[in-house]
Amino acid sequence: MKADGGRPLLVTGMPRSATSWVGKMLEVSGRFVYVNEPLNPRHPPGRSPGVLCADVEHAFQYVSEENERLWLAAFQDTVRLRYHPLAELRRNRSPYDLGRLVKYGSSFTLGRVLGRSALIDDPYAVFAAPWLARRLGCRVVVIVRSPVGVVSSYKRLGWTPNLAGLLGQPALLRDWLDPFRTDIAAALARPDDPVGQASLLWRAVYATVAAYRDQVPGLEIVRHEDLSLDPVPAFAKLYGHLGLPFGERVERAVVASSSGGGGQAAHRWSLSRGGVSKSGAKPLDSRAHLEVWKERLPPEEIARIRDLTADVASLYGYATENGRP
Repeated sequence: MKADGGRPLLVTGMPRSATSWVGKMLEVSGRFVYVNEPLNPRHPPGRSPGVLCADVEHAFQYVSEENERLWLAAFQDTVRLRYHPLAELRRNRSPYDLGRLVKYGSSFTLGRVLGRSALIDDPYAVFAAPWLARRLGCRVVVIVRSPVGVVSSYKRLGWTPNLAGLLGQPALLRDWLDPFRTDIAAALARPDDPVGQASLLWRAVYATVAAYRDQVPGLEIVRHEDLSLDPVPAFAKLYGHLGLPFGERVERAVVASSSGGGGQAAHRWSLSRGGVSKSGAKPLDSRAHLEVWKERLPPEEIARIRDLTADVASLYGYATENGRP
């Protein structure tokens, strides 16, 4: 496949599905400027008008032609690497924010000079993906991780999905999530069941992604497990599908990012001259990390997550010896 020169790229999925890892490995190509979660409703990394000059109202914001007047100009500037320093300063002025302003302002400017494209790593943009593809020409890569792995990570972090943000978007419910409307309302009535809520969010996200196959030309759906089991050939394949050159520098970065100590929790990726480094933690051993959820979840909880997500998980080939995801 020929390279799609100049086209922006969206890497999305569900939070805790390793979109950051994949985004950083694609950034190593030298073709992109990395943009971290502009639709995240929390600051940081979201609510940074220098990066995306629009107000994010919901987690998992739905964007379509129906409401694009609120988003089109802002996203056009983002993918064109046009930073808005004054808008950023009006909202965010802490020392940390000033550091981010310098970082993004300089990376956007350098990216324009070098002819690079925007790479948006944002799981919160999963319901905006078709619009970003249609209106801004984004290539879309969706990362899928097994439901047990994702829900285990949510539980470890103490996260509860913001399902109310889905119900608060009537157009999203109408266009994509109507089959889940009743389940979402019922889950919100059980706030003491974060495992059930995270499992439901996984189903809603990846059932929608499965429907994108007919909506998003060139959509790439990649399983986290396939990347983790054999990272070098898996990333080489993804690079090929995206028309990117997979050279020695990229291979070194992939190896460096996935061959650390077993069971290490990995976060805060950063690029270095030698490949990839991480602040505060060693790179994970991607194979050993695959089933760390077995140490975190009791068997009955694993079985429950599998049962709750089985219908959608089967669409992505997640199965155990007994045929369950």
